[in-house]
Amino acid sequence: MAGPLQGVKVVELAGLAPAPFGCMVLADLGADVLRVERAGGGGDGLTPPDGPLDRGKHTIALNLKDANDIRRLHALVAKADVFVEGFRPGVAERLGIGPADLESVNPRLIYGRMTGWGQQGPLASTAGHDINYIALTGTLDLIGRAGERPVPPANIIGDFAGGGMLLALGVIAALYERERSGKGQVIDAAMVDGASLFTSFMHGMHANGLWNQPRGENILDGGAPFYDTYECADGCYVAVGCVEYPFFAQLLAALGIDDPDLPFQLDSSGWQQLRSVIGAKFKERTRDEWAEVFAVSDACVTPVLSPWEAHEHAHNKARNAFIEVGGLRQPAPAPRFSRTPADLPEPQSSDAVAVRTLLSAWGVEAD
Repeated sequence: MAGPLQGVKVVELAGLAPAPFGCMVLADLGADVLRVERAGGGGDGLTPPDGPLDRGKHTIALNLKDANDIRRLHALVAKADVFVEGFRPGVAERLGIGPADLESVNPRLIYGRMTGWGQQGPLASTAGHDINYIALTGTLDLIGRAGERPVPPANIIGDFAGGGMLLALGVIAALYERERSGKGQVIDAAMVDGASLFTSFMHGMHANGLWNQPRGENILDGGAPFYDTYECADGCYVAVGCVEYPFFAQLLAALGIDDPDLPFQLDSSGWQQLRSVIGAKFKERTRDEWAEVFAVSDACVTPVLSPWEAHEHAHNKARNAFIEVGGLRQPAPAPRFSRTPADLPEPQSSDAVAVRTLLSAWGVEAD
């Protein structure tokens, strides 16, 4: 594939969510990603169907408990730039494919380890999921309505943002460093670290006395009436984010609110009154009617779209933000490059001829 990572060879051990997402990003950017399915085992019953996370990849099956297949994997690694696994700590070593094992095969190898808790620490060998990682870092506590329980934001923050995306960033950084040192290294990509990193801004706000209220009562967590969602006449919602006063003034003007006795925007004691007045106005029209009103406004008001209708919005259409791969609509690769644009991804391929062609390009003999 074309793209800024064209020529980079990645061996990915098949797994769940975060590592496949990170390797999807690498494939989107032009890397050759060879996905190794684990043959000869019963599996855990959680492997998702083929979809966007597997796009742009080639797939082979190897039995990681078979000595001959381990030798085949070593042969692939000898020609690869990157190896990615998502086992619990110690598992790869027991299989003979840990960092030391593969460094002896390829000293330039970038070895990516994708876990929830990281390679060290009291929880390193225990089970967990996105909700657990974001809970322990304080991230989950930030999300939810005032006086209510925290709300898990699907598995976006831990698995994909804090996990797979930072894994991809780590791989790219290590590849860049290798150009100077000539040496590979191990990347400990832990979702608990990534999820924590995404709260950096809030830690700064808190230290400056700007984020000290309980969940749902701060300026960016739904506490402020100018940074929240509102229900419309049809039961759908709009998102309002007019933090700066000039934008807030445009919101009031577009809603037809002209009351000199309204509380000052940043006076939290008047937020409930402002919320009631603004909410009543939004109830007068449907979501799409309000979308037209605010289409070219700086009031920072947008319709809240479902993932399944977002592709229909004019802005997303203009940017080709959604594409079809194998008949499945999905988000397009990002970011975009002016001089080395990536090709549109293709569906995952396990076709024997295509895999042989890829291995031949790597300089690996296919069995």
